[in-house]
Amino acid sequence: MPQYFGKLPTTNQPWTTISNVKAVTWDNNAINFDCGDSRLIISVLAPNLIRVHFAPTGEFMPRRSWAITLDDAEWATTPFAVQETEATVEIETAQIRVCVQREKCRIACFDKANRSFAQDADMGMGWRIGAVAGWKQIATDEHFYGFGERTGWLDKLSEVKTNWTVDALDYDALTDEMYQAIPFFMALRPDVGYGIFFNTTFWSQFDIGAEQPGVWKMETRGGELDYYMIYGPEPAQILETYTQLTGRMPLPPKWALGYHQCRWSYDSEIVVRELAQEFRQRRIPCDVIHLDIDYMQGYRVFTWSKERFSNPAKLVSDLAQNGFKTVTIIDPGVKYEPEANYHVFDQGIENDYFVRKADGELFHGYVWPDKAVFPDFLRPDVCNWWANLHKSLTDIGVAGIWNDMNEPAIDSRPFGDDGEKIWFPLDAPQGAGGAGGEEENFQSKIQNLKSKIDVTHAEVHNLYGLMMAKACYEGLQRHRGVERSFVLTRSGYAGVQRWSSVWMGDNQSLWEHLEMSLPMLCNMGLSGVAFVGCDIGGFAGNATAELFARWMQVGMLYPLMRGHSAMSTARHEPWVFGDRVENICREYINLRYQLLPYIYTLFWEAVTTGAPILRPLLYHFPNDPKTYTLYDQVLLGASLMAAPIYRPGIEHRSVYLPAGTWYDWWSGDRYEGPIHILAHAPLERMPLYVRGGAIVPMQSVKQYVDETPLEEIRLRIWPGNNEYQLYEDDGQTKEYQDKKFSLTNICVFTQTSQTVVEIEARVGEWTPPPREVIVELVGAGEQRFQDDGKQHILQF
Repeated sequence: MPQYFGKLPTTNQPWTTISNVKAVTWDNNAINFDCGDSRLIISVLAPNLIRVHFAPTGEFMPRRSWAITLDDAEWATTPFAVQETEATVEIETAQIRVCVQREKCRIACFDKANRSFAQDADMGMGWRIGAVAGWKQIATDEHFYGFGERTGWLDKLSEVKTNWTVDALDYDALTDEMYQAIPFFMALRPDVGYGIFFNTTFWSQFDIGAEQPGVWKMETRGGELDYYMIYGPEPAQILETYTQLTGRMPLPPKWALGYHQCRWSYDSEIVVRELAQEFRQRRIPCDVIHLDIDYMQGYRVFTWSKERFSNPAKLVSDLAQNGFKTVTIIDPGVKYEPEANYHVFDQGIENDYFVRKADGELFHGYVWPDKAVFPDFLRPDVCNWWANLHKSLTDIGVAGIWNDMNEPAIDSRPFGDDGEKIWFPLDAPQGAGGAGGEEENFQSKIQNLKSKIDVTHAEVHNLYGLMMAKACYEGLQRHRGVERSFVLTRSGYAGVQRWSSVWMGDNQSLWEHLEMSLPMLCNMGLSGVAFVGCDIGGFAGNATAELFARWMQVGMLYPLMRGHSAMSTARHEPWVFGDRVENICREYINLRYQLLPYIYTLFWEAVTTGAPILRPLLYHFPNDPKTYTLYDQVLLGASLMAAPIYRPGIEHRSVYLPAGTWYDWWSGDRYEGPIHILAHAPLERMPLYVRGGAIVPMQSVKQYVDETPLEEIRLRIWPGNNEYQLYEDDGQTKEYQDKKFSLTNICVFTQTSQTVVEIEARVGEWTPPPREVIVELVGAGEQRFQDDGKQHILQF
């Protein structure tokens, strides 16, 4: 036998595949298939949504709803018909038809034009010791997107994607496991699209035609195959249903959409005050300053350094008066420190809140504070305790929390030694059982723990960051009153959008990482997580002036616009690269603030429909195959399209403009797509285009979001035919949840030789302060009026 890289080939265990259908019954929305020793249930949840649930042993595991927001019984009743023949059982809704062959129990789905999708391959469904899997056919010209946080380019055809959260330090284009594990993807070809949510928290993996061309496989180490199939046919419909299933993001405070500045670390309040002063003196807008781990006392979470941050309340208050919100980092590792009066450790030990091994021994690992123990966030009582710990921060005005190292990232030895990355033992018990009372001895506590908890770390490893973010979110909700808060997390699972924004972890100051940020964020958006960003300038390493300028241009598009850099690297603030780059940074941060009414409305769209904010072109042009692998052009909403520069020394690039009319944002030049053009892009310019008929609300530049009341709003409109809805509220409080917001419908259309702009009467319970409305028809002129909330019809 040949040897490769010194390793002998291995033989995998054979798969046992599902047997023929022996009997079919149905009850309410569930169709049950008896396949001998195994059992299959297909549940019809919506006209475009089915759940496929397969138990090899015939016995289903208890339902665990960490990601799913709606139980099968909670969906509105969906009419469907079941038709049985000798060979098949067909289930038909208003949008799809599901055909189950009695022989080998193979599943195929069809749209109303009889086009097949999500069709089982020959293996269908099967199992072997420690694994269960499903195989489906890859259709001709089918492409695959989403998969959560992924490096590389946009389309994941012929790749293997593993769902297991890790500390992905030094990741590159070939990295598989990442900080996030989101087992969801969508498949797209002309006129047909569908999504798959693989409902397993165990280790799982997608093989998209890598092992067997023409076949994709989903495999999990859980005991059953459980997935939701969502028919589109377009990405927007897939995401709307997927986020109905896993939840949608809350509306963040408007200040969180501004520019964030961060570094590991601004290590004293003197440095932080100097940083804030630089932004205001240089007239570079900024709303948020992040404090990394060095604000703590010896890296103990929920503490402050007594020497370097001696009066944190005054610091946070002074920053707030100057328009800055403060965000502090929190890690899950709690310093192991008996008899030191460290309240977090003492409370956790007293109440048995930390993860233990299967034999009852307290688990420990090494992180920033050296030896550390870790809360069991799968327990509600632990989450409640952790949520309340945030009160010490919110009481002094901290407005947001940045959750890091929560994959969890743990070393086997102190940092700096030659340790290995580890996680909790896979058989460590976790979950809602809790421990006994104070009167119990240690052994009876352990027996009680084992009797109540039937979940181990093997099942919930991927949930650790998600549940930490959830606890943080609930703590800020509880302790910040009516104010909205900002939560950021590095790790998470499907549904993380309900609790937190996400950044792409420790990237590098490399042109390749700038380039890769676009498909990474787009695939996160196509996975239901809209509020995402990458560290502008790169976290590790030193950016050049040119790289930083180009990255700031791209960063203007990121839903989360944060600059960040690592200890021992050069400073990466907007002014450190000289006047030319400082001016470029100022111009694009200014543009970000001017576009805030447009961007804020995009966030509202994400809240209400699950739509991404940063979008690949295929999102709006799903039937144009030229967009399927186009990863280096992005849409900010439906109207703005950018074609960034991501290589040094480049001042021209090819740009693809899909069907329709397009305008150059800078020059006003008009193009008719589909067409490829050559764009000129000197260092000061990122190619930016606007769709014909676009309506883009803008405001004047502010140094921070709430610097002054909005005295005017400009509607920039390009000729064409379009409708747009502007969302507005106070930008700060949770009152929008009580319908205290306003919506304004605006349409533009051509009538004979005139362009007509119709602004309907504002609806809703929120009224903006007095302001002027400027309606600019680009290339034709502008008209103004005082905003009285009434209908206005303007002709150009």
